[in-house]
Order: sequence, then structure tokens, then C-alpha cells
Amino acid sequence: MSKSRGNVVNPDLLIRAYGADATRMFLMFLGPIEDSKPWNTRGIEGVARFLRRLWREVVGKDGRINLKLTDAPEQDEDLDKLLHQTIRKVTRDNERLHLNTVVSQLMILLNRMQKTPSYSRETAKTFLQLLNPFAPHISEELWERLGEDPSINDAPWPVFDPAKLVRDKDTVVVQVNGKVRGELRLPKGINKDEAQDAAQALPRVQANLRGKTIAKIIYVPGKILNIVAR
Repeated sequence: MSKSRGNVVNPDLLIRAYGADATRMFLMFLGPIEDSKPWNTRGIEGVARFLRRLWREVVGKDGRINLKLTDAPEQDEDLDKLLHQTIRKVTRDNERLHLNTVVSQLMILLNRMQKTPSYSRETAKTFLQLLNPFAPHISEELWERLGEDPSINDAPWPVFDPAKLVRDKDTVVVQVNGKVRGELRLPKGINKDEAQDAAQALPRVQANLRGKTIAKIIYVPGKILNIVAR
């Protein structure tokens, strides 16, 4: 792009159509800041949808704070772990000016938040702080709606907790005769007998074992437990 070639794009057109926040994030999402990038505005639709989804996560249809947000500390271990992974990645990638990967990571975190039935207000507030350098208008507005004062720009930058990045539990898929009947979050290093006891306590597993005899247990630690029954 250059003025001499007459192919300059006026950002005002995008700002009027999608807003300043979406335009800023779209430009950052195009790719590494030092690389030349082909100009294609189709991607801004996805960024605009991301910001609309964020709004709905915090603000309910009645204009009040979404009932998903709780005042308790974060209870979802997987979400909490991803949050601290995101703090670490966003902080480091910001310093390296890898802005496109920052936006990608925030999208991953928002997707996880949407799939979580409820989560802490603190998680939402931290998300807004990480987003603020890229979408300052919507993050400031949502920060205020969450009852925070003063400005989000005055809040200290989030710091990740290394202890929360350590994976001390695994998700184990439970099968009966090869068909998935549930999942378990089991401590790392749990033995086969303990894993079997936990699996057989699941209602769907009990229903599918009723009237049958267990012939074999196939257990791959940290991955799968298959109960073969006849």
C-alpha cells in the first residue's frame, strides 16, 4: 500500500462499520507485525463476532451482569489453568510484539469461558485486563459494568501463578465395551483399582453394567479406562 499507487485503505470506513476496537484487533490479527500481509477485510467479521460474544458473556439480555458470573473464587480447575496460561502467553507475546498470537489466545480463552456453566467475576475481570491494550473501549465499558472503579487502565497487570500451570489431574474417558459412558478428573498417578472404583461410581456406567459380569479392565493412565463386560 502507498499513496503513490492510490491503493491506501481509509480505516474510517472499517471503524464506522465495525467499531474502533474490532478494527484495532483485526489489524493485529493479520499476522506478525514485521511481515508484509495481503489486505483482506473478510477477517474483521470474525473479530467483530468475538467482541459481541464477549459482551454477551458479561452482560445478560436484561442488561444486568450475566448470572454465569459468581462472586466466589474460580472453581473450574481447567478454566483457571487456561486463564493463567493465557496471562503468561499474553504478557510474553506483548513484550515480543507477537500481537496476532495474543489475539488468538484470547479467543481460545473466551471459547472456554462460553462452555463453562459458571465462573468467577475475577476470571472475567482478568480477561478484560488482558484484552484492554487491544480493545480499550469495550474492556473499559465492561469493567465499569462489573462495578470496578477507577479505570481499568489503573489496575495492575495480571500475574500468572506458576503453581496453577502444573497439571496434577488428568481427564480419563470411561468406556463400557468400547462406548463412552462418562469422564473423570483423576489425580495423576492413581492406580488401576482406584480408577476402576471411581468409574463404577458413575451412574451411566452402573446402568450399563447392570446384570453383566466384568471380564476385563483396560486402563491407560491419564487417558482411558474401558470396562469389558458380558
